[in-house]
Amino acid sequence: MKKIVFIALTHVFVFIGNAQNLTFQAEIANRKGDTIKILNSSNGKEVKKMGIDKKGLFNDAFAVEEGIYFLFDGKDYAPMFLKNGYDLKLKMDALKFYESIVYSGIGAEENNLLAQSTFSDSKYDYNSLLASSEEVFTKLVKEKTAADFLKLDDIKLNPNFVALQKKNIGTNMANLTAYYKKTQENKKLSGSVAQTFDYVNHKGGNTKLEDLRGKYVYIDVWATWCGPCRGEIPFLKKMEEEFHDKNIAFVSISVDLDKDFEKWKNFVTEKQLGGIQLFADKNWNSDFIKSFSINSIPRFILIDPNGKVVHSDALRPSNPELKEELGKLVQ
Repeated sequence: MKKIVFIALTHVFVFIGNAQNLTFQAEIANRKGDTIKILNSSNGKEVKKMGIDKKGLFNDAFAVEEGIYFLFDGKDYAPMFLKNGYDLKLKMDALKFYESIVYSGIGAEENNLLAQSTFSDSKYDYNSLLASSEEVFTKLVKEKTAADFLKLDDIKLNPNFVALQKKNIGTNMANLTAYYKKTQENKKLSGSVAQTFDYVNHKGGNTKLEDLRGKYVYIDVWATWCGPCRGEIPFLKKMEEEFHDKNIAFVSISVDLDKDFEKWKNFVTEKQLGGIQLFADKNWNSDFIKSFSINSIPRFILIDPNGKVVHSDALRPSNPELKEELGKLVQ
């Protein structure tokens, strides 16, 4: 009798222990692979990796801290709100990633809303918003924020989820507004005469912007420590080869610190960087750099043969449209 009671209690404790975890099941048509991953949105760390079972499902139970996560199927991902005690079942078609997501079970309300909001946001015309006047931009941002908040006005939703979403919406709108202001400032520079520079040239001596009059000048502002900058180098090299006999100069301006001058020289030599390689005086505080309000890199600038700004925030070399644009200018 005691043994039977002990076994029964053991099952009770196991049940209680599992109830404290999140249970998750996913049925994915046209999946990208035999595994999916769940990552923490705040630090990008992998929380769970699930393999497909004999039934063609991803199925597991695990503990989480309440919050926003990302579900990855290959390179595609979708946000999720997870907490212990949720019993979520997901059905989706990976070929119609966001629009096909449907959740059922405990926690479905929050996650269906999150999936629907993500899908509708992906369809929002941000290009038109960013191209609008300041008055229209402010009006549309307020309307979008109010509409997004209204979707959260449901007593059935987890209050912590609602608070997180409102915070995220506010942050996203603040970042969008900051980006809009930056683009407006950049537009004002178009057509104006560019601030000159007089920088040390890797090949010796100094080079001024005026030395390049009569040519288009495509400028890359970068640094040896900048990963995204280095990622653009192969594309920039290819662009230089494509236009080597055209009326355009490719100029790379390093904003490395003065103490890293030798590091910059060695890097340019070792990587066999082409074009005109220059080292900015006072790095970020150089007059030329400040005139374009550059606070992040890589940054690309296009100047015309008369020294006037064509684009204060030009397309990157990795963008296929750049070749087409330059081709029209320097025929």
